[in-house]
Amino acid sequence: MAKLIIFSAPSGAGKSTLVRYLLSQGLRIQFSVSATSRQPRGEEKDGVEYYFLTPEEFRKRIANNEFLEYEEVYTNTYYGTLKSEVDRILAEGTHVIFDVDCVGGLNIKKIYGEQALSIFVMPPSVEVLRERLEKRATDTPQVIESRLAKAEYEMSFAPQFDVTVFNDDYDRAKGEVLRLVSDFIQQ
Repeated sequence: MAKLIIFSAPSGAGKSTLVRYLLSQGLRIQFSVSATSRQPRGEEKDGVEYYFLTPEEFRKRIANNEFLEYEEVYTNTYYGTLKSEVDRILAEGTHVIFDVDCVGGLNIKKIYGEQALSIFVMPPSVEVLRERLEKRATDTPQVIESRLAKAEYEMSFAPQFDVTVFNDDYDRAKGEVLRLVSDFIQQ
């Protein structure tokens, strides 16, 4: 039976890097592309980084119960996981990997239960998160402060996940997630 692997973490904790690493390891896993109502940035392509929908399309799909989970992050800016995307991957007999926020991750886990493994990636500290976000140089100081405030809130969700991986040493964290995911999909 195909399984689901859910990664959640505060911004800057390294979850996307760990997910990319797992996708490069020859496991039978496929990334679940999320939907958003924000505009594409830079070189982003529809169906690759996200499925780009208008706010109206997004609300229509919410009304049609087409999402496993979704959130309106800012007014008219939605992010969510389409049921059709997950069903498509599972129908191929491939395991699904998610990179989602904490609430979305817990909602997916609630739906799929033991068929899903939920992993929370914990940063070493809020100070390290600040350094990582500043080093990225993609956000203004105000955005970084709001991300850090949100990160502290998100870190409170960690005990609700199946496993917490501390990303204080990237090589150790890579090895740990590879072992966790490999063991889970072989069960």
